[in-house]
Amino acid sequence: MSLTSGLKSPRTPLRRFLDREVTAGSTRLRANYRARLPLHPPILPGEGVGYEAGTVGTAIDQRLRLAFTCAEPVDAATVDGIKNCLLTARTLRGQPWQVIAEVGQQLAEQLTTAVAELQLDGRGQPMMRADDDEERLARMLLAAAWYALNYRNPFAFPDTPLCKAALADPRGFTLKTLLAVPHRHLVDDLLAQLHAAEDGALNRLRARTPAELCRPGPTFDGSAYVSADADLIADGVLVEFKSTRNIHAFDLVTIQQLLGYTLMDYTDAHRIDQVAVYLSRAGTFINWPLEDYLALLGTRRRDLVELRTVFATLLAYEGCRADDDPLPHQLADVERLLADLVAPVPAGCCLVCAQPLAAMNFTTARIRRYCSAWYSQRAVTLRRRGWLTLPD
Repeated sequence: MSLTSGLKSPRTPLRRFLDREVTAGSTRLRANYRARLPLHPPILPGEGVGYEAGTVGTAIDQRLRLAFTCAEPVDAATVDGIKNCLLTARTLRGQPWQVIAEVGQQLAEQLTTAVAELQLDGRGQPMMRADDDEERLARMLLAAAWYALNYRNPFAFPDTPLCKAALADPRGFTLKTLLAVPHRHLVDDLLAQLHAAEDGALNRLRARTPAELCRPGPTFDGSAYVSADADLIADGVLVEFKSTRNIHAFDLVTIQQLLGYTLMDYTDAHRIDQVAVYLSRAGTFINWPLEDYLALLGTRRRDLVELRTVFATLLAYEGCRADDDPLPHQLADVERLLADLVAPVPAGCCLVCAQPLAAMNFTTARIRRYCSAWYSQRAVTLRRRGWLTLPD
């Protein structure tokens, strides 16, 4: 399991904790996000992309990371996917899988060499290189994305164009053959998204952040308990790349994913002070200072150290993994754990978000229980869902 999969299920301890801690839900943050979207339509993939839109997404993510830092020229998932090919070859003792593994190793070597020669993270050069260089890079990154799929979802790997080409002609399958496999529309789609990044805020972030302060695919202290690696951290800015064409849909998993990554950095090793989403098909960079992100979500604990400490307790709990659905015999203990982790509401604070209230409402001579009309209405929803217990 992983942070992302754990957030998709409303039954996991991870998701239940965040649902209760994030008292405002996603409405206010989503409205803030949508107000900052561009008016122009997103880049749409060509007809030849089809079901390979995810492959393009993986490839453009890696290409954008390489523009910030070349510390990891071949991403970890691709490396592990190639290793899985070697294991399959040893198990099945079949020529196709041995060839696929060998070509994958050659691809990794060629990609490492090309990244070093082109100095993709050089701040004195533009984000894009010459057309021929970018096309070859695009083809290598698309091929690498197929190998990465063999790590993330090995059951889907045999259906990739890479695997089909290798199985159809094992003897003729070479690196040159592999780089000719990606459809022209896949390459054009990737390059169009890269071009959109050249003149926007993402490139300005690149210009002002030295390569040595950028971390590709960073993991966190909490990754020892729940598998999680983000896309990029650039000098304290946590960036999640999204290649979706449906740019208006800021889904709950992504919203909580950004928060989860931040909370998993227990020791503040990455010094995250902003979270951001980059929409590669819109060329749009949307960011929030961490304090604003917590406020828009209405987290009960605004002190980041305190919130991280409680989150660490949740992830370290041995009775049930935080990203797993509890088994029947685990339910009672999970309920007790979540009850113990509920944020206390001090006197004089909003009963929903636990933030300090203003003084007494003298116009009605009644003591205020909520910090705003929004939370007064939100309390009804939270109570109905079992996420909040209020006094009568």
